Amino acid sequence: MSRVSEPSAPSSAPPRERTAAPARSGRLGFAGLILLLGAVLLVSLVVAVGLGPVSIPAGDVARMLGHRLAPWLVSEAPAGPQSVIVLDIRFPRVLLGAVVGAGLAAVGAVLQGVLRNPLADPYIIGASSGASLGAVLVILAGVSPFGPLSLPLSAFAGAMAAFGFVLGISRRGGQLAPTRLILAGVAVAALTEAVTSYIVLTTPDKEVRTALFWTLGGLSGTQWRDVGVPAVIVLSATAWFVTRATLLNALVLGDEGATGLGVEVDRLRLRLITVSALVIGTVVAVSGGIGFVALMVPHAVRLAAGADNRHLVPLSALTGALLLVWVDVGARMLNQPDEIPIGVITAVLGSPFFLFLLIRADR
Repeated sequence: MSRVSEPSAPSSAPPRERTAAPARSGRLGFAGLILLLGAVLLVSLVVAVGLGPVSIPAGDVARMLGHRLAPWLVSEAPAGPQSVIVLDIRFPRVLLGAVVGAGLAAVGAVLQGVLRNPLADPYIIGASSGASLGAVLVILAGVSPFGPLSLPLSAFAGAMAAFGFVLGISRRGGQLAPTRLILAGVAVAALTEAVTSYIVLTTPDKEVRTALFWTLGGLSGTQWRDVGVPAVIVLSATAWFVTRATLLNALVLGDEGATGLGVEVDRLRLRLITVSALVIGTVVAVSGGIGFVALMVPHAVRLAAGADNRHLVPLSALTGALLLVWVDVGARMLNQPDEIPIGVITAVLGSPFFLFLLIRADR
């Protein structure tokens, strides 16, 4: 990871000017990487919408999307059943996949910096497992007090409840202790996963498949109403993370070093983790539990572009969006007519990557 040199004496310079970590964004530079990933993501969105049991040419997809988004530029577009498939079924699903991937990857990058732990991911703070438990309870209870919003609201409530409990037992002497937070998060995640497994195993067979598929993650059945709130929260949180990236770089020095640079470490850590939990609760509420994205993507970006969080967070968000768009394509095409849970595919991709990191660290 990039290092920040601690000054020999205190200075009146603001933390934002004194905690910047050196960048290493490769030959393209940071702006070039952003433009490249953004362009690849846009192309991927169009191509991914056209892939599925019914294949639709990318040119037709582009005209349909252009007519819907900018009718003054694209006056005519193919109509009929293909238009319904593209605009009402696949496009919201692909967009939601990009939003979920971006949120998971951005949060992974932030948590790894906040906790100074390269293995940190949303399960560390208990949010993912809490969301899964909340959603499974609603699925298996068969009640919908809030109509179609009952499932995402229950998942979000479960994420916030689990995180609140972890946060409460992680504070020591009025301050947030990272080691206690990690241990508390692991314990709460194990407990909620055990309760979830017990509930699933003791329910009628007709409900088990739905619950299991949801806990492994998936985007089937996505509608436009599912996209708006997660998109706003993920974009807003990622932008906020970037504004705090310079301060996040200072945490590389440890609490004492960051405090010496004028950073309010405990307050910064609490805010970053709270916003991370909000993002995780939101995306898990609409996609289920998807593992390894928050762990794998920041590591890959760090290897390619360096550890400066000013670059790492936005590049991770774009890379995570790109990854999940194509993972979702695989989920709906590899086992037609059935779908593979997205979490299964990310685990297959993430486990070898994790082993590679371990071997690389030993060397």
